[in-house]
Amino acid sequence: MDLTTAATTPATTPAGADRATDGAPADAPLKVAVILASNREGRFAPVVSRWFLSHTSGHPDIETDLVDIAALDLPTALSYRPGPEDQALLADVSAQLADADAFVVVTPEYNHSYPAPLKNLIDWHRAEWQAKPVAFVSYGGVSGGLRAVEHLRQVFAELHSVSIRDTVSFHNAGALFDDEGRHKDPAGADAAAKSLLDQLVWWGRALREAKKVRPYGS
Repeated sequence: MDLTTAATTPATTPAGADRATDGAPADAPLKVAVILASNREGRFAPVVSRWFLSHTSGHPDIETDLVDIAALDLPTALSYRPGPEDQALLADVSAQLADADAFVVVTPEYNHSYPAPLKNLIDWHRAEWQAKPVAFVSYGGVSGGLRAVEHLRQVFAELHSVSIRDTVSFHNAGALFDDEGRHKDPAGADAAAKSLLDQLVWWGRALREAKKVRPYGS
């Protein structure tokens, strides 16, 4: 289970990075990219992500798109001018992030912080994150991944994202789910997920409409 590490300058801003704001009706569902941050062997991430996605499935205000770090093969050396091979590796995930109105990061805690592949994904992009809300679902040991979340709040603030106040965190996560991936005592976690999603929808719609009136940074 994931119980327990992080490049700086963003490199690319594909054309259309803010396309998610174009033409969507005010009441249109938010496009939410759910990012699985772990690629560790034997990871617990799929259990937590399936639990979270069960709360977004059928939600009238949300459409989700899964971005699984483990399925990506992103370049690890950042570049302002990536070559054709690197551009090809980035193309699909960059489009997913650009299309999103909001993000949910599902992250473990490794060595007091979040996984290095997540930092790589973040640093390859800039405009894709700007003026969009990001929420956090964390898991781990005693801390429940909350130290990873606190580090991520600083990173996303630098990228002009709005971090959602309420989180969902699973302390000693392996003991909380049965062999079928069902939460053994779901009432508290279900309530936390509802609060997170309510805030995400509010901020997502508010920022989407604000960018229609005035593009961010203008």
